[in-house]
Amino acid sequence: MIDELLVTLIKGIILIGILLLCAAYMTFLERVIMARMQLRLGPNRVGPLGLLQPIADGIKLLCKERFQPAGVDKLTYWLAPGISLFTALFAFVVIPFGGKVNLFGYEVSLQIANVNAGILLLLSISSLAVYGIVLAGWSSNNRYSLLGGLRGTAQIISYEIPMGISLLTVILTAGTLNLNEIVEQQRQHWFIWTNLISFIIYLITSFAETNRAPFDMPEAEQELIGGYHTEYGGMKFAIFFMGEYINILAVSAIATTFFLGGWLGPFDIPILWFVVKVACLVFFFIWVRATMARFQYDQLLSFGWKILLPIATLNLLVTAYLVLV
Repeated sequence: MIDELLVTLIKGIILIGILLLCAAYMTFLERVIMARMQLRLGPNRVGPLGLLQPIADGIKLLCKERFQPAGVDKLTYWLAPGISLFTALFAFVVIPFGGKVNLFGYEVSLQIANVNAGILLLLSISSLAVYGIVLAGWSSNNRYSLLGGLRGTAQIISYEIPMGISLLTVILTAGTLNLNEIVEQQRQHWFIWTNLISFIIYLITSFAETNRAPFDMPEAEQELIGGYHTEYGGMKFAIFFMGEYINILAVSAIATTFFLGGWLGPFDIPILWFVVKVACLVFFFIWVRATMARFQYDQLLSFGWKILLPIATLNLLVTAYLVLV
C-alpha cells in the first residue's frame, strides 16, 4: 500500500510539473501561431526563436508589485485564483494517458486514479471551475468584475448541460462510465464516427467552458475592462491564465478520450498518440481565436439554450433508440 501511494504521489507531482510547463509554453505557441496567421511577427527576441519568452514573462510577473484594492473580501479574493487552477489540474486525475508500463520492475499505470465512474467525477469537478470566476468578480469590489463573474456563471450553466448530454451519448454507445473501458472500445473505430454530432456539440461547448474566443464574455475588455480579473495583477493574474490554459488541455484530453480513441494508434506508443491528438485540438482552439469575432451576450445565451440544447437532446434520444434497437 505504501509503494502504491508513493507511486501515485510521484505520478501526481510529475503531471503537475508537466501541465504547468505546458501552460507556460501554450502562451508562447498561441502568440507565434496567431502571428503567422495574421501575417505579423510574434515573440522572437528572448532566446533562440523566442523560446525563452515564457520564462521572461514568468520572471516579470513574479517581480511585479503586489497590490490589493480597498474593500475587497480578502480571503475570497486570494482563494479565487487557486480555485480556478486547482479545478483545472484535478481534471487530469482520472484521464488515462495509456495502459500499463513496466518501470524499474514495477507495473505502473499511466493514470493517476482509475475510477469506475470517472466521467461523473470529471463533470462534477469541471462544474466547480466557475466558482473561481464568480468569487473573483464578487470579492474584487468592482462593478465590472462582478458583471464578468455573473456572465461566466450564466455562460457555464448554459453550455455545461449540452456538453454533459454530448458525453452521455458516448456513454450510451460504450455502455460504461469507466474511461479506460471507453478507450478500449475504440480499437475498431473511434467514437467520433458514430457520434459526430456529439463531438461537434462538445467542441462548441468547450469554448464556452474555457472562456475562449468567440465565447470570452466574462473578460470582454471592450465592455468590462478585464472582467472578473480586472483587480488582479502579478502572479494572481498569472494563476488565472494558467488555469485557463490547463482547462484547454483538459477539455482537449477529454475529447481525445471520448471521441478520438485516447492513446490508441497504429503503433504501440500510447503517450505519443495521446499528446499528438491533444495538440491538434489545442491548435484548433488557437485557430478559432485568431479568426472568429466575439459573440454578443444575447447571441451567446440564445445559441446555447435555443439551438445547442435541443440538438443535443434530440441526438441523445436518437442514440438511445439506436442502442436499444
